[in-house]
Amino acid sequence: MIVCPNCNHQNPDGAVQCEACYTPLPATMSCPNCGTAVQTDASFCGQCGYNLRTAASAQPAASAFNPASEPAAASPAVPDLLPLDPLVPPDPLIAPPLPVSSPPAAPESAPLSEPVLVEIPAPVPSQPVSSAAVNVSPVPGHGSSTTQLQQQTARLLHLQTSASLELPQSLTVVHIGKPNDRIPPDIDVSGFPDSEIVSRIHADIRLEGDAYYLEDVGSSNGTYINNVPLPMGNRHRLRPGDRIALGKGDKVTFLFQLS
Repeated sequence: MIVCPNCNHQNPDGAVQCEACYTPLPATMSCPNCGTAVQTDASFCGQCGYNLRTAASAQPAASAFNPASEPAAASPAVPDLLPLDPLVPPDPLIAPPLPVSSPPAAPESAPLSEPVLVEIPAPVPSQPVSSAAVNVSPVPGHGSSTTQLQQQTARLLHLQTSASLELPQSLTVVHIGKPNDRIPPDIDVSGFPDSEIVSRIHADIRLEGDAYYLEDVGSSNGTYINNVPLPMGNRHRLRPGDRIALGKGDKVTFLFQLS
């Protein structure tokens, strides 16, 4: 069964959209190492940690088309061409003589008039303007010409200790868990109370466009969204105020926040 990440409706295997809300369902595939169902865009298997990108690049590429292997098509027979008549040079072109025109007569010059004297007034010296007399007040709301774009920040608020964890903005996939040798966590919960119920490789938060998605990658005690279990391989789009519980018993709980 495939659980809809939008309304949690259980759809049959192979369904491409939810039967209840018509939301497109994430495509899944089997891990080539352990056979666990994972999403097709996952980088690692949540059960065994197998690198799915390496496996995809190792598949043999399809053989390229070799034009040499195709049989050459039989060329059609070309009929013999008839001989052409010899070229006859054309008659030379003789340009007609151009008419000779007489130059236009120069206009008679007007008699010079007596010069007229024009008095130019002397320039008036300008008074220096004191810098204290000029008072330019800034326009309210336009203190800087540079427009600053605000970027939203995602956080996880730990309910048991009120600690706030900011998601790294430079990562599109944030790993949640505890220290291990295969996939080091980007958010380490080993220091929180009751962290023994959290798996070392527990869940991922993916950033796609301006939306955040939560995915369980094969934890032992499961991941819960608003007290509803999130099946492994399915994704849930996070909204501000969503309650995320890592493991059973609601002992390690976070609130998803955007600011």
